Amino acid sequence: MSKLFARFVKDESGATAIEYGLIAALIAVAIMTGAGLLGTALDTQFTEIAKDLDYKSE
Repeated sequence: MSKLFARFVKDESGATAIEYGLIAALIAVAIMTGAGLLGTALDTQFTEIAKDLDYKSE
């Protein structure tokens, strides 16, 4: 029984999988945040360009 418990304590494969899962989740959150900020910046830029084009066409 003590050998089984000692082997269970030494086994870190589950912890490693959880760590990789957390890293992947953090990377996904960073990508979503960056894409959202980039989308907002692009929307603002294109809105300004559209205003300039409307102004020049009058």
